[in-house]
Amino acid sequence: MRKFIFFAIISLTVFFVITNFTEVQSISDTIQNGDWRFLLLALIVEFLWLLNIALSYKFIFRSLGLNERIPKLLILSSAANFINVVAPTGGIGGMAVLIDNAKQKGDSSGRTTVAGVLFVLLDYIGFLIVLTLGLIVLFRRNNLGSAELTASAILFIVALIMATLLVIGMNSPRTLSRIFYNATTKLNQVFISLRRKKRVSAINSSRFAYEIANGLKEIRRKPERLIIPAGLALSSKLLLICILLLMFFAFDVSFSVGTIIAGFSIGYLFFVVSPTPAGLGIVEGALTLGLVSLNVPLNQAAAVTLAYRGVTFWVPLLIGVLSFRMVSGSKKIDTAYTY
Repeated sequence: MRKFIFFAIISLTVFFVITNFTEVQSISDTIQNGDWRFLLLALIVEFLWLLNIALSYKFIFRSLGLNERIPKLLILSSAANFINVVAPTGGIGGMAVLIDNAKQKGDSSGRTTVAGVLFVLLDYIGFLIVLTLGLIVLFRRNNLGSAELTASAILFIVALIMATLLVIGMNSPRTLSRIFYNATTKLNQVFISLRRKKRVSAINSSRFAYEIANGLKEIRRKPERLIIPAGLALSSKLLLICILLLMFFAFDVSFSVGTIIAGFSIGYLFFVVSPTPAGLGIVEGALTLGLVSLNVPLNQAAAVTLAYRGVTFWVPLLIGVLSFRMVSGSKKIDTAYTY
């Protein structure tokens, strides 16, 4: 079964690269025209970003009473990102990597799930801080449109729902259990209406909710433990902003601080809310048009965007392939869980 899953994921990877070969080729051609010194520095910053992600998980895990080494978290987080791209399942596939590792160690899968949710929530909060500055820049330059406002509203609503569920879990495990139970019951009704067998156990889902609530007790007891992860979530955005800035230097493009912040905000916003894996195809268009609206010439905006995506999307994807191979080579990974 392990070999089959590995083969399936690698097959999806090959298909993914083939179907996006044009973009890969465009990025390769574009990078050749950039200043290699700034491009190399951007790669270094990207590796620091990956380390930042591992550190974030490290401190979140610690706040929940879990322990994992940073090198292992670096591999797990990279593998999770890779699976979420080539086999998008709303984050469930990537989460399975962390959960499977927890089960192998005998750790709580509920607490590990909380760690994953907290990581995403803190990531959203960190970005919302930057996004606020970006929207202010766009508003002052009369470039704030309905697309940016709608995407921002979606992101805010998703973050609010996640935060609400976490607060409910901290204060009332029974209420959270009831929410999970009702949700899975409704889901099973949908399966029945589609003439399919039940896929989710409502009882197991309810128990899993209690396990999550127990993990959240640790956060409620010592909420100050989330200060460092919150700071790392914000610093991860600053590292990505630095990469975008380096792309402007690499292609000798004039810029202002407002252009960098607003441009990053547009790109990352559509990276988060895009219906395509990691915003593939959407981010490239949105960031290019966003930079053009910020008075960056079209050809320069396209060059900066393609190089930026090459470093922040394709490089982590390649590292993710290697990380997934390391993970799948040591134990069985299931890309979906049923509770």
